[in-house]
Amino acid sequence: MSTSLNGLQFPINPHSKKASTTQTGKEIIAEALSIVDNKSSMDALAEKNWRKHYPIYFKALVEHGIRTINNSITIAKQGLHKAHHSFDFYRDGQRYLLKDIMKDVDTATLYTIQLKGESDIAPEWYVPYKGQKLKGQALLDQIQIWQDAGIIECSHADALRSAQAHPEWFDLSDRTMVLFGAGSEAGPLTWLARWKANIIAVDLPNTRVWDRILNTIQQGNATLYAPCTEKLAEDTSSTVLKEKLGADLLTQTPEIAHWLSQSEHQLDLAAIAYLDGEKHVRVAMAMDSIMEYVSEQKSDTSLMFMCTPTDVYAIPKEVVEASYDKFQCRSKVRQLLSKGISTVTAQRFFQQNLHTLISSDNGQEYGIADCLVVEQGPNYALAKRIQQWRATLARHYGQRVSINIAPSTTTHSVTKNPLLKAAFSGASLFDVESFSPETTNALMAALWIYDLRHPESVANPETHLDHPLELMMKGANHGGLWRVPYLARTALPFAALYGFANQKLPIKKVLRKIKK
Repeated sequence: MSTSLNGLQFPINPHSKKASTTQTGKEIIAEALSIVDNKSSMDALAEKNWRKHYPIYFKALVEHGIRTINNSITIAKQGLHKAHHSFDFYRDGQRYLLKDIMKDVDTATLYTIQLKGESDIAPEWYVPYKGQKLKGQALLDQIQIWQDAGIIECSHADALRSAQAHPEWFDLSDRTMVLFGAGSEAGPLTWLARWKANIIAVDLPNTRVWDRILNTIQQGNATLYAPCTEKLAEDTSSTVLKEKLGADLLTQTPEIAHWLSQSEHQLDLAAIAYLDGEKHVRVAMAMDSIMEYVSEQKSDTSLMFMCTPTDVYAIPKEVVEASYDKFQCRSKVRQLLSKGISTVTAQRFFQQNLHTLISSDNGQEYGIADCLVVEQGPNYALAKRIQQWRATLARHYGQRVSINIAPSTTTHSVTKNPLLKAAFSGASLFDVESFSPETTNALMAALWIYDLRHPESVANPETHLDHPLELMMKGANHGGLWRVPYLARTALPFAALYGFANQKLPIKKVLRKIKK
């Protein structure tokens, strides 16, 4: 049957003739739950209001993942298997299952363009923060401030300290680092370009995107390798290159996978591409397919992911206790105000955070940080869950996997949503800090280098973990969300009101008094 569809797509419903992201998402989550909790699996399939109630089932994934060491592996296997058997790939009017495209679809050749940076400056790391360039003792002091305030976990702080103590780690001339979504605002391109890295940049054929990438590379000391559908002369000008370079993760998935697998170097693959709405799930699946294929062809490949803090995670017992202490130690005024607002709004605001502990078969107890923001939607949650599943499974099978929670960041994709922008602006009311993109970039780039360089980082599969889900607990910079005394999505709307009111001084002063 001929079709105008192209590339990686959600499956088409045979009755409505339209793609249903809701049905596909429900089926993937249900399959992930099917072995560990059949009732929750069936409830997910029967859910009538997926858009509103999806957090229930994502929380169930984590809860059952905690209970046994094997559950988290089973969930990841089931979820990824279902996902790869659900999505379709269209080429020349023909439909293929996503799982078959690497071997069944004819691929065109991608050529490689190489460009070297023009700077000879030595690699250096610092953290841009509130108009300063933090390094040395000033950086160590700020790391301690963040740690003491519960903005970052101790493991994140320790990793940053190790990175600061080992400047030699930042000479990346021995690494070949693949960036899916190289032009991403929250990605590490700017730093890798200063650290002599060999950078394989994958991003859309887009003049504006490639103009930025090429300028970043030219100003640095790294070497760029970029895909192109044409074989261009070595001396091709940047003006021409920015019009010619690029590959589409959604439509050239097999081409990119085959191109990368032919590299003679060990590869570090970073899944940092982001697209809005249902496209985010599709690009997550494209990156996952490429990572799986390249890892099969090149067993020494490492993987990198950046998690969002607005998700649901297993967390250490001591973090749960810290959140509970915050709830108990609220001022009388704050207790009365939050209770009153909660009552008036039928608990839409200020629900108490989840302070229950879940026993695991490893003899330990863990809590759950449910920081899902309903407004971000089930597609966003599914895309990020796919990445967690791949990370969990890949490390289980012996791959080095860097996966760290990055803080809420004021990127364009966030601030273009007025509600999220206001919520992050007012989040300080609950001791939550959001970061500027340049600060997040510096911190998370350093975490990736730590994970690649330090032999005892949890990215190393030889480092013992008591539970597979600890892979996402370690190195977390959640901005304080894990320790908020209220269920995050019932506090952030009030934070948004505070953010909107920031310019109205009387309201701001009153709320500051309440905070005290």
